Amino acid sequence: MKKLKIVISGYGRMGREVEKVALEKGHSIVSIIDNKDDWDKFLESDKKADVVIDFSLPEVALENFDRCFDAGLPLVTGTTGWYDKKEQVFRKVVEKDATFFYSPNFSIGVNVFFYINKTLAEVMNRVGGYDVSLKEIHHIHKLDKPSGTAIKLAEDIVARLDNVSGWTSDETKSNKIPIISVRKGEVSGIHEVIWKSKSDEIFLRHQAFNRRGFAEGAVLAAEFVHKKKGVYTMDDLLNFK
Repeated sequence: MKKLKIVISGYGRMGREVEKVALEKGHSIVSIIDNKDDWDKFLESDKKADVVIDFSLPEVALENFDRCFDAGLPLVTGTTGWYDKKEQVFRKVVEKDATFFYSPNFSIGVNVFFYINKTLAEVMNRVGGYDVSLKEIHHIHKLDKPSGTAIKLAEDIVARLDNVSGWTSDETKSNKIPIISVRKGEVSGIHEVIWKSKSDEIFLRHQAFNRRGFAEGAVLAAEFVHKKKGVYTMDDLLNFK
């Protein structure tokens, strides 16, 4: 496996965890970027990088993506809150012949959870008689609500259920899957999918104990996209398609 030269974009809790995992695997960190000035200094320097791993903020995500695409830097991002601009981003990937790997959650366990969630939704669509809801719990520092992971879980269910039209954060709206979001303490991440009928309940739950699993998945993604072009997700890495 090639030892990568990595740029870390966003040096918060996840950025520091990515740095630790990458160094343990023998990769090198050529630059740590935490603001626009850092980006300017890096892009003006003669430093070479194989990939950018981005865990920045939703409000700067699109700017960071453009910088990477324009500079020809492969990008792996775990930043969420920009998904309403997906088509715009994907078009730029094609226009710039870029490399873009995105995921709302890089945990291997969560991506197995995604797969099980989709499979169960297909079964429940045939069975009928159950209402579905979601709940996600995260630390108080998490800015976006619902989480990107919860939104993906909900959207995967919506795509497979005939009797729902979308998801909502408002529990009073009918014909939409409710997502309850809770922010408390230092919880790394809990996601629950609940199917309930008049007779019983089916309960899917994933809990992250720490951030290391997310960082390991992000570094695996960086290794995976080396010398590839196009848009990729964890389904490609795990061969779930």
